[in-house]
Amino acid sequence: MTLLNGTARSTARLAGAALRALIALTVLCGVLYPLAVTGIAQAAFPHQANGSEVRADGRNAGSALIGQTYTLDRKDKAGNPLPDPKYFQPRPSAAGANTVNTQYKILVSGGSNLAADSTVLSGQIKDRRAQIAAFNGVAPGAVPPDAVTASGSGVDPDISPAYATLQVTRVARANGLPRAEVARLVEDHTDGRALGFLGEPHVNVLELNIALHTLARRCPLRTGKR
Repeated sequence: MTLLNGTARSTARLAGAALRALIALTVLCGVLYPLAVTGIAQAAFPHQANGSEVRADGRNAGSALIGQTYTLDRKDKAGNPLPDPKYFQPRPSAAGANTVNTQYKILVSGGSNLAADSTVLSGQIKDRRAQIAAFNGVAPGAVPPDAVTASGSGVDPDISPAYATLQVTRVARANGLPRAEVARLVEDHTDGRALGFLGEPHVNVLELNIALHTLARRCPLRTGKR
């Protein structure tokens, strides 16, 4: 009987210690630590902590980290929305629609996973090059690589300065703006390499299109309507 009582007391002590540890770690890791990290992030990096929001006309226009599409209400023969000539266009995307949880209409981030020697990928690049060249009124050889290749995430928010410059004439014409003004927007929104040597120069498409929208509203030469 003494042995059984000792075993029961030992089990109770272990259970009590385990329960106290559970409560302490839950409060520490599940409450205090998240509050501390959130507080530091909001105090030191509020823009990044809140999703790198980009605002226009007093409202949230999107995130500087997530690419958007700029399309017309019309569709092509394949059922794909036609790109809006008034806006700078982003890189193509291999991201697909959500087919698992259809309760929400969301875009699933991801790449095509096609190999570099894939004939399917080669065909896609050839078709994209021809479409972009015709859309912008340039020769196919003038289309830069990022204009015809999708990113690994499918939601790349940036394009190369070369691709942005390629679109200047088309965007200026569609909005009734001086080409020089639109070209200056591209220059002003071109970011260099991080720390001077990491990555490549790039242009954030959302921020560029917001600046374009602002210019188009105030420019007296603009003939179209948003």
